[in-house]
Formats: sequence, structure tokens, C-alpha cells
Amino acid sequence: MCPINVSEGRSPAVLEALAAAAGHDLLDVHTDADHHRSVLTVVGEKAARAVAGVAVERIDLRRHRGAHPRLGALDVVPFVPWGDTSLEEARQARDRFVRWLGEVLGVPAFAYGEDGRPTLPELRRRAFSPLRPDAGPAQATTRSGATAVGARGPLVAYNLWLAQADLALARSIARTLRTPAVRALGLAVGDQVQVSCNLVEPAEVGPAAAYEAVAALAPVARAELVGLVPAAVLDAVDRRRWAELDLDADRTVEARLARRG
Repeated sequence: MCPINVSEGRSPAVLEALAAAAGHDLLDVHTDADHHRSVLTVVGEKAARAVAGVAVERIDLRRHRGAHPRLGALDVVPFVPWGDTSLEEARQARDRFVRWLGEVLGVPAFAYGEDGRPTLPELRRRAFSPLRPDAGPAQATTRSGATAVGARGPLVAYNLWLAQADLALARSIARTLRTPAVRALGLAVGDQVQVSCNLVEPAEVGPAAAYEAVAALAPVARAELVGLVPAAVLDAVDRRRWAELDLDADRTVEARLARRG
């Protein structure tokens, strides 16, 4: 499985082209116009490469303005083991994709993961200086930037919008939340603010725990699940809270795989 993050959240034509490239292997599309970003969850390397090709062809960072930090047009491509697939197989898929991206599409590609590679936050801070791409040109192009390609376990991308549009407060809360299990940023999104989280150990800190941690520090206007969630994470949450937490049985990886057939 591969939840591909692209730096496009506003053009229907480009989003339709990206989805069409994935075809039957597309499980989900989550789009945010303020972030100017979309997450396309796909199955398999073939679909990931097809989406990557369209992203590099159709997205121009020179005209990009969005709330979310980014490295490139094709921003993050994480390979996530699922079912009988092992993390080692995900790493092999990552490494093949890195070589292909650099050699065929000519995009600087950085590998990340837990096998001696930098973490994704480290890549965002240190790409090109001092870290060098694992494949592709030594410098980013102004049009396409660079891409982070990872191998990791399942995580949950989760946003919590504050009732008060106070960016300093959102950033303070994000700093408080950060642990090995949670990565968080405080972002201004339109005329609102949010605490944007990656729950990297969702069995340890899931959506309900993240919501409660933020709500203990400031009123929460609403929650937003980005993409899909593993069924085990959903099942750990009281069903009566699903609506409040923006969760639903149809938005699990398992449900979408079953639909795909």
C-alpha cells in the first residue's frame, strides 16, 4: 500500500488525471485546497509509478502556495507493508522506486525509514544540505522539487482544528504533543488554525487520544481524518465517538481493499 502525497489540492483536472493514472488500484483520494495537497492511497508499485509520472508532468511548484510544508510536486511516497507483505519488502519497493524516480523521471529522490535512513522530518529539514539525494540530480528543480520515498508501518494522518484562530497556540500545542508516537505541526489554514498530526504509533496513540490531548489544552472545533485508517485502530475507538472523531467503517484500508476486490 502507498499513500502518495502530492502538492496539488485545487485543480480538478489534475486531480482527475492523478486518480485516473492509478485506475483500479486507487483506494482513496483526500484533498485539501488550503494545504494545496492531496493524498492518493494506491496499491502496488505500478500504480505508484503511474501517479508519480502524472504528478511530475502536471504539477508546477513555481505556482504553488499552500499551508503544508513540501519538498516537491511529488512530495512523499511511503511504501507501507500490508497483509502478507513484510517491512523488508516495502524497503525493497522503496529502493526500486528511488532509483526509477531519479533515473527515469529525473527527480532528486531521498530514501527515509527506520533502517539507518533519516526520518521524514529530518529530510524536510536537511534535504540537500547536508543530505544528498539517493538518486537523481544533485539539486532540486524549481518546477518539481524533490521527493521523499519511505518504507514504514501504518500511521494515521489526523488534523484537529481549533475553535480559536490562534496560530501561536496551535504551534505550542503541537510542540507539547510531539513524542516518538506523534509528530505534530501547528498550521494556519485559511482563516483557521489546526494541529496537524501524524500518529506514527496509532495502536499507542490513536485518534481519540490525540483529540483528547489537544482538547485538554484548547477547545477543538472539529477533527479530520486524512486518508484511511487501519480497521484495528478504528475498532479501538468507542463507536459512539466515531462521528465526533471523523471516523467511519467505510474509511478503513480493509473496507477499501474489499471493495477493490
